[in-house]
Amino acid sequence: MARFAALFLALLAGAHAEIPGCKIRITSKALELLKQEGLRFLEQELETITIPDLGGREGHFYYNISEVMVTELQLTSSELHFQPEQELVLQTSNSSLGLRFRRQLLYWFIYDGGYINASAQGISIRTALQLSRDSTGRIKVANVSCQASVSKLHAAFGGTFRMVYEFLSTFITSGMHFLLNQQICPVIYHAGMVLLNSLLDTVPVRSSVDNLVGIDYSLLKDPVVSTSSMDMDFRGAFFPLAQGNWSLPNQAVEPQLQDEERMVYVAFSEFFFDSALESYFQAGALQLSLVGDKVPHDLDMLLRASYFGSIVLLTPAVIDSPLKLELRVVAPPHCTIKPSGTTISVTASVTITLVPPNQPEVQLSSMIMDARLSAKMALRGKALRVHLDLRKFRIYSNQSALESLALIPLQAPLKTMLQFGVMPLLNERTRRGVQIPLPEGMDFVQEVVTNHAGFLTIGADLHFAKGLREVIEKNRPANTMDSGVPSAPPPSTAAV
Repeated sequence: MARFAALFLALLAGAHAEIPGCKIRITSKALELLKQEGLRFLEQELETITIPDLGGREGHFYYNISEVMVTELQLTSSELHFQPEQELVLQTSNSSLGLRFRRQLLYWFIYDGGYINASAQGISIRTALQLSRDSTGRIKVANVSCQASVSKLHAAFGGTFRMVYEFLSTFITSGMHFLLNQQICPVIYHAGMVLLNSLLDTVPVRSSVDNLVGIDYSLLKDPVVSTSSMDMDFRGAFFPLAQGNWSLPNQAVEPQLQDEERMVYVAFSEFFFDSALESYFQAGALQLSLVGDKVPHDLDMLLRASYFGSIVLLTPAVIDSPLKLELRVVAPPHCTIKPSGTTISVTASVTITLVPPNQPEVQLSSMIMDARLSAKMALRGKALRVHLDLRKFRIYSNQSALESLALIPLQAPLKTMLQFGVMPLLNERTRRGVQIPLPEGMDFVQEVVTNHAGFLTIGADLHFAKGLREVIEKNRPANTMDSGVPSAPPPSTAAV
């Protein structure tokens, strides 16, 4: 009975799970690029290691080691891989570290001091980043586990007291060895929990597209990690800025990601585009008015000729008034994605009026326009852009079939006006694109768009337009304490 209840609750939760409008898959192909940039960043962070002063007494000898600085770091053998369920694991081995420190020795009244170089060999590091969704729907590094070890440390002492230093070297190097082991993991923990999270803060979650519409890229659940990829489900829904709490139910087909040949794949469902079209419709943006000189001259003459019978009955002050052509979308347009291509269906009203100065408008005609636009998607940088072309067009009267026949002569000139007057305006807006949820400094390159039934996928490679260090320094928290994350791990996570 308990098993049946658990199964029922699982099915109930699945039935109410929100369908993503956008999915992103990062594959193992991208890890080599991420590893190169990540190791460069990690080397720079580890070079900031600070080691406390080390001092002691052995017999009549007093020694002190201070001003320890890392001079160079070489992370040689390394591997970055996915680890189910939510982790990204970095392993390095056989790495080396160069050190420089100040030595001081006191024997009775005899003092010796100076600087010396040392090297740490056989450094091994294993760190795992646990990725999850936070309360705001943003992807975050939720935890960093770390194990680090240094197999040996060697210091080449010289000078008058070389024999003494060699006698004391066991105490000095073993102490520095211990301290160095203790310093590696806190630096890595701070790099993951604070600095990498500041990079992830640049991923848009809920932001404006323009002054009318915003987009919600909230992560719907924790990332799903397999041995070869990491999948993320985003809400992928537009909304009118004036109605911040507005939402459109997602009843579209859930996009699917199957391939792993490219570094990254992005999938968009019909809902993603429908929510954009509905949002602009709700915001009142899908309308256009052409008055006077804005109406093409040939079309103006044709319309006046077509409605000459109605115009000639008007008063002389109205007959020569400017002509107004108004297009208004009457219902939210709909996007249809098929393997053969992507289309957008639009239904609009077309109203033709005369606009006499300081007088009410005089309507000459009203008709319905059905149009079908083809849409081609492309990724440029990290922006999704759309190019629209007018494919099918017809006008008809909602009053009578006879009036629809009378509108046939207007079909061709109105279609021409749409192609050369309206479509460039739409493409100017869609060319700006909408940002994909990707951190600052990373772009898509060499994208390939593939259409499926109900969704489309875009496979691409990644490119660092900015270095990881540059982006992190730009977004680094002013104060570590302000980030709400401790700068060092609990003692148990710093490996010996």
